[in-house]
Amino acid sequence: MDRSYPLTESELRFKVLHRTAMERTMPILRQIAQLGQPVLREVAGKIADHADPAVQALIDDMLVTVADANGVGIAAPQVFEPLSLFIVASRPNVRYPFAPEMEPTAMINPELLWVSDEMEKGWEGCLSIPGLRGPVPRHRRIGVRYLTRSGELREEEYVDFLARVFQHEFDHLQGMVFVDRVESTRELVSEKEYLRLVAG
Repeated sequence: MDRSYPLTESELRFKVLHRTAMERTMPILRQIAQLGQPVLREVAGKIADHADPAVQALIDDMLVTVADANGVGIAAPQVFEPLSLFIVASRPNVRYPFAPEMEPTAMINPELLWVSDEMEKGWEGCLSIPGLRGPVPRHRRIGVRYLTRSGELREEEYVDFLARVFQHEFDHLQGMVFVDRVESTRELVSEKEYLRLVAG
């Protein structure tokens, strides 16, 4: 049923996204929102229908965008869509040489079910904050639940690097970025210095 009051900005954006998804068949590289863009500080909204063509097109776009940026994860707010969705795409690369290999996975409406008491500091960066790295304390083990792009509800346990990536992307859905969790700004380093530390 149609309603008489105006659409919110987020609803209007999604309506445009839906129309665009119906008009195209190939994924597109999305612009990545940089720190300072308001969308990175919004709390993401739940996705009502995983099968919506707009959602499926967004997932395809995010998959090609994170691969092009050589990232290990990306959240929908980072491509200007404040929706509860992210991709975890762990694989070894120059920034994370010991990252485990996994099939890139879309996680819709993800939930953090439990966390371990044990915390561990580890280096993080962000596609939305290029050129900066910092050590972030994270729970070493976590239990999660999410919907796959095909609509399957999954519960899994992640440890170490995968737990870190999930928590990092989950933060994006709460309007947070990794620098919010760094214990001291004095610990932040440039990308160049970080690569020197990793190589050393």
